[in-house]
Amino acid sequence: MKTSIHPPLYLLTATVAFFLGTTLSVQGEPESPDRPEPPASIARTAPLTSQEAESDMDRESASLADDVPRTTTEVQIETPKATKRPAPRSPILKTQWGDIAVFPADNPWNQDISDLPVHPDSDAWIRSIGLDRGLHPDFGTVWNGEPNGIPYVVVPPDQPKLRVKFQYDEESDVGPYPIPPNPPIEGGPRAPHSSDRHIIMIDAQNRRLYELFNAIPDPVHGWRAGSGAIFDLSSNALRPDGWTSADAAGLPVFPGLVRYEEVAAGEIRHALRFTVQRTQRAYIHPARHFASRSDDPRLPPLGLRVRLQADYDISAFPKTAQVILTALKKYGMLLADNGSDWFISGAPNPKWQDGALATIKRIKGRNLECVVTGPLIRR
Repeated sequence: MKTSIHPPLYLLTATVAFFLGTTLSVQGEPESPDRPEPPASIARTAPLTSQEAESDMDRESASLADDVPRTTTEVQIETPKATKRPAPRSPILKTQWGDIAVFPADNPWNQDISDLPVHPDSDAWIRSIGLDRGLHPDFGTVWNGEPNGIPYVVVPPDQPKLRVKFQYDEESDVGPYPIPPNPPIEGGPRAPHSSDRHIIMIDAQNRRLYELFNAIPDPVHGWRAGSGAIFDLSSNALRPDGWTSADAAGLPVFPGLVRYEEVAAGEIRHALRFTVQRTQRAYIHPARHFASRSDDPRLPPLGLRVRLQADYDISAFPKTAQVILTALKKYGMLLADNGSDWFISGAPNPKWQDGALATIKRIKGRNLECVVTGPLIRR
């Protein structure tokens, strides 16, 4: 499981390199980036009073509704009209507080892209990531003694909400956030403070998704994090254009995770999340943010949609892998962050068969293709 490069720090590094007259490049597998420690001042952990909670919920609602106008330049590519197909169905998350749809059926994450045309820059983008590099399932049972993948937790509707001190507060949702005691953290509670340390919380009853990047507890004052985002699971609303989230592209993390329950049921009904080492200074909606200073058109943009070629024979793969690869043909995967090339994200589960997941590595870059889902946005 590799550490991804979160946009604000990556841009800071790139800016320093720019003024020094150097060129940033990544060769081979990326090293875990050195992140500066977030600010020492952090929020308290004590539950909010009812008056404070009401005030913070108002700020949360305002944050969800805010869409700061920003100047953009669009590289126009005609988006094709979809052909008639069966009505889409939302992925479902089963919880003790009821089953909830993970975004509406017509959300981009849930879009069938199997009949969209190949992007004219597909060959160049695939080549830059790696024609002969294999897909890598970045999830499973256990890795380095901790659950392997990006975990999540469903919280009760009355879970006390805590304030979080953000390092990058200008693009973070104020909150507060329903962080339970001892929440599952990506990489485990002892994960390096320089790692992603995602915490994903779902309030099923209120249809809210809360995500934190680089979340670090403080025994005295509370929680601090690099950035945070709140999503309404019943809405297709995007973050303000130009904003990041707990992911580089400004996208939610949870809807792109491969979950064991879906695979065991025999069907994944959404796109998957994946990472690459290098991207260009552009993005494609529903992404809202780029994480690069490079204008090299041969590099892929964040928000890029990639699918497994329709004629690739998956019949020899184990059933677990076939379910995932079928989803890659129908829904594809969204480029969400800078990290290791072709790494696909999923949630840890002790029931995963790691050997079956490993067979996905047989799929190489040359077996994939990029599709047209919208214009490139440059800011």
